[in-house]
Amino acid sequence: MSLAIDNPKDTMAVTSRRGDPRWKAVVERDAAFDGTFVYSVRTTGVYCRPSCPSRLAKPENVAFHASCEAAERAGYRACRRCRPNAPSLASRRAAAVAKACRAIEDLEEPPRLESLAGAVGMSPYHFHRVFKAATGLTPKAYAAARRAVRVRDELAEGTASVTEAIYGAGFNSSGRFYAKAEEMLGMTPTAFRKGGDAAAIKFAVGECSLGSILVAATEKGVCAILIGDDPDELAHDLQDRFPRANLIGGDAAFEALVARVVGFVEAPAFGCDLPLDVRGTAFQQRVWQALRAIPVGETASYAEIARRIGAPRSARAVAQACAANNIAVAIPCHRVVRNDGSLSGYRWGVERKRALLAKESRP
Repeated sequence: MSLAIDNPKDTMAVTSRRGDPRWKAVVERDAAFDGTFVYSVRTTGVYCRPSCPSRLAKPENVAFHASCEAAERAGYRACRRCRPNAPSLASRRAAAVAKACRAIEDLEEPPRLESLAGAVGMSPYHFHRVFKAATGLTPKAYAAARRAVRVRDELAEGTASVTEAIYGAGFNSSGRFYAKAEEMLGMTPTAFRKGGDAAAIKFAVGECSLGSILVAATEKGVCAILIGDDPDELAHDLQDRFPRANLIGGDAAFEALVARVVGFVEAPAFGCDLPLDVRGTAFQQRVWQALRAIPVGETASYAEIARRIGAPRSARAVAQACAANNIAVAIPCHRVVRNDGSLSGYRWGVERKRALLAKESRP
């Protein structure tokens, strides 16, 4: 329905209709509609945001306006409680988080929580909650993730030595870095700097009802499960991911691992408990961990996953993390659907996603 300016007299009939989405937004105090329209109350002479926590007015006393200016031209004044003519609380919080993120990214050493909170005018406790709700990470975890990105960039750019890359990324001691190096890089810093050179990755290709399936693993665990129509394309895809790694064709023992993966695809009720070598950002890993917690035969929406990881406004980022998943089936991104239960995009094809869910729904 259009959110164009409505004349109060002309809209009395409209506001009395309970099916109007704007009235539904007011009843539910839905902040998602803040900024798209305001509503005025004839008996109080004020206009408010849809999310205003004030007592709900009778629908026959309410009119809708496309902007604050339109409401004021109609003779209404701004509500002092929700301040519709000022930036919304969500906007103010988003600006504060963005400012804190820039501060974290600009400083070599992670700033203290108290300093970040003071810079945006919040208490440390409140700022910590706001920051995590907006980004899905605590300020400390965000700073660690940014340093991990910096060290990857430093190593990838061919810095003279690993030590220089460590200090250039903001680590004040090499010991602190090496304690977390494998977690951040998935391999030793020297191997990462060489593009995976000397990293031994075994792989083999099998066939299943979904087509060809490639399984690859390091000493730590499975690092890729790729599905497609052409085995050669899957092998090239793996090679592109690890351009200088030592790719080794799997032996009989490794092919047994592939058979376990194929067995799970065909009979998901038996489960697939594999050691994984998962490489991604802190946020991605939290999403992937949540995906592995979805039981066989069940699904969850992107918004539900966002809530489960403590980042309710990060549904879009959850979808991006699903798209970045390199380990099909074992990290079951196919179990994530839209809010209405319909299927969205799947890295290995929506038809494969539908087939996997169909297999898992069978008793």
